[in-house]
Amino acid sequence: MQETAPPADHPKTRRFIRWLSLVVLIAIGIAVWVHTRHAGPTKHGAQAQAVGVATATSGDMPEILNALGTVTPENTVTVLPQLSGYLTAVGYKEGEMVEKGQFLAQIDARQYEITLQQAQAQLAKDQAALAQAEADLQRYAQLNERKSIAPQTYADQQFLVKQQQAAIKADQAAIAQAKLNISLCHITAPVAGRVGLRLVDPGNYVTVSSQPGIVVITSVKPTTVEFNVPQASLSRVMQRFHSGEPLSVAAFNGDNNKQIASGVLYAIGNQMATSTGTIPLRARFANDDEALFPNDFVNVRLHVDTLRNVVLVPTAAVQSGAPGNFVFLVNADRNAVSVRKITIGQTDGKNTVVGQGLAVGDTVVVDGVDRLSDGALVKLQGKAPAH
Repeated sequence: MQETAPPADHPKTRRFIRWLSLVVLIAIGIAVWVHTRHAGPTKHGAQAQAVGVATATSGDMPEILNALGTVTPENTVTVLPQLSGYLTAVGYKEGEMVEKGQFLAQIDARQYEITLQQAQAQLAKDQAALAQAEADLQRYAQLNERKSIAPQTYADQQFLVKQQQAAIKADQAAIAQAKLNISLCHITAPVAGRVGLRLVDPGNYVTVSSQPGIVVITSVKPTTVEFNVPQASLSRVMQRFHSGEPLSVAAFNGDNNKQIASGVLYAIGNQMATSTGTIPLRARFANDDEALFPNDFVNVRLHVDTLRNVVLVPTAAVQSGAPGNFVFLVNADRNAVSVRKITIGQTDGKNTVVGQGLAVGDTVVVDGVDRLSDGALVKLQGKAPAH
């Protein structure tokens, strides 16, 4: 026979309900106690964060403009033949340095020597004709005084003498041209520099201004570097450039970790590039060690000026966010920090100039800033690092 559940007012049922209620109350009490134990420290005070700090100091900061530059030779000359003929000799080695006036190549000059001889023969002929015409003119002058010849005959002889004199000048010009042609067969370097690879071999027939030419000469010592600066910096550069003091320029390698040459700014372009808002500048380098190779790319640092007695902080202390540029300033009690908005200026990577917001002697956080917020408690680690 099936048993029936005891009624709700049965003694066993009442005892079970009381025990169940007691267990629930104990569980709630334990949960409240655990929550209060773990939430207590957060509610009553945050834990101090260990941070590294530095002190704002007064010092000098070089005002540097960084740019990407191209090594641009002062002279790049393509040597072209100025007359036609067979190339009989080449007097340089590919890639070597040549001096101005050094022999480069020889064109067969025999046909121009023959032309010179012809011009010299024509000169001798015309000189003899002039001598004869002058002798006749003297006789005609005597006869004209005696009225023995017509005046027209005497006048014609005078014109003939002038024609012979002009012919001699033309012969002399032809001789000079022939000599010039002979000298142009002997091709020399118009500038000093490094020659490139040979463009034409001996035995080839070259013509006037034939391409690609005989050889290309590129000057390497000295050389220049061309680079651009932004429009906003132009007025400052112009002011310093026209003061008469040389503006030093340093060239660094492609990785920007090693200085390879030092020079001075010597030219500023005359037009702004509207597409980029920059203006070209050119610096000259002695390049005695040939560290700057033509058309190579280098990193340029133009030293415009030096800022004196400015407030400096380590660059690691400067943060950027919603307020703009700011630092975490250690409060006077040195137990907490506050966000201090600042304006920054020139930087050299290690230190940054602070225009407004800090004073010399202020302590700022340089290590551990990622865990901080305004009003956070801090614990200073060791001495403030020198910078």
